[in-house]
Amino acid sequence: MDFAGEITDPIHRYIRFSQAEKDIIDSAAFQRLRRIRQLAGAHLVYPSAQHSRFEHSLGAMHIAGLACESLLGKGYIDNAEVVEELRLAALLHDIGHGPFSHLFEEVLETRCRTSHEEMGRLIITKSEIADALGKNGYSADHISRLSFGQSNVHFLNEIISGGLSADIMDYLPRDSYFTGAEYGKIDYHRLISSYEVASGRLAINRSALNSLESMLISRYEMFKAVYFHKTVRSAEVMLLHSMINADDALALTDTSLENYLSITDEATLERLCALDNGMAARLARDYRDRRLLKCVYEKLLHKRDRHKRMDRKALSALEVEIAQAAGVDRSHVFADASRASSMPLTPSKREMFSVLVTDKKGVREVPVSEIPLVDSIAGFFDMLRIYTTAESRQKVERSVKKVLGDQETMEMGAGRLHGSVR
Repeated sequence: MDFAGEITDPIHRYIRFSQAEKDIIDSAAFQRLRRIRQLAGAHLVYPSAQHSRFEHSLGAMHIAGLACESLLGKGYIDNAEVVEELRLAALLHDIGHGPFSHLFEEVLETRCRTSHEEMGRLIITKSEIADALGKNGYSADHISRLSFGQSNVHFLNEIISGGLSADIMDYLPRDSYFTGAEYGKIDYHRLISSYEVASGRLAINRSALNSLESMLISRYEMFKAVYFHKTVRSAEVMLLHSMINADDALALTDTSLENYLSITDEATLERLCALDNGMAARLARDYRDRRLLKCVYEKLLHKRDRHKRMDRKALSALEVEIAQAAGVDRSHVFADASRASSMPLTPSKREMFSVLVTDKKGVREVPVSEIPLVDSIAGFFDMLRIYTTAESRQKVERSVKKVLGDQETMEMGAGRLHGSVR
């Protein structure tokens, strides 16, 4: 592959790019990712977490290239063009994210039943991205299918997303570096060098099982320390409710390309803060000024099997009951249910329950239950939290004990969840 230049990166040192990749990177649709933070409101807890979807996408492209080169050298990929296609797919896998990253996806799901993947397909196939791909001889439809796990070649999908993917191998060390949390350091070079293909699926050599175990534990620890941190989620709850309440006024979930490509973190926050007085404006301004909601209750449920999640209707009823018991306005109480799987999701959005392992004896599908430390965290968990404003804290805390029972109240630590989480 001929490279047109390189970018200095704190995680991967140098990221080289081809002319086709340069044309994508230079497009306005891709440059927009500079203005969408990777971790939404986490910078209000970890001040250096200012990194964006832009650099994560570059990193994912770089690692996808390393993975493909490893498989090309072993004969599992017989065409160098596939390497470039996978790099482009990884580069574009997050192109559909809205403001505040995964947080906006909660708004999309609530308001219009769509996802960032669906928006990504639209951007890749209908915007200037499609023109840039076509100009360089690539099919936008084909790259879109690769980007979102729809290739007929299963192991190619697994390079983009899943437990052995370029996505996880970039976001863990990148998020760890920029938050200052030390949990996300992983040996992805060892994993990539061990890649094999068996039965059309991505596999690893048995000698790399320890590296896989370490990466999955690192992911678990990052969820405890960063992604599900109670104060990080406080900021996200504020933005979530602000955007949902303001959607009718601001048409945030207008999924036309012109509108969607215009909404970024700061642009959206500015529009929210500029609203006339109301719940959406109050929450947005408090978020901007870091006057965050206070967590007065949290309960962790960790189960081996998936179970029904509290829906928005149930959470809303709980908010009403707690507010009435506290004698405060309903708008001062926020019930939040966060769910995650201990294991990464496969390209088909199912939990990773096993990994294909090769050795001199052949190929075996190893359940995660046979990887001791990983088995100890396997399963699903739900975190129920109740947040309130600073002025209502004491009243709501007392009412929560009446409504939910003080035996369930867990000690508020220094931002760490207690028990097993994702």
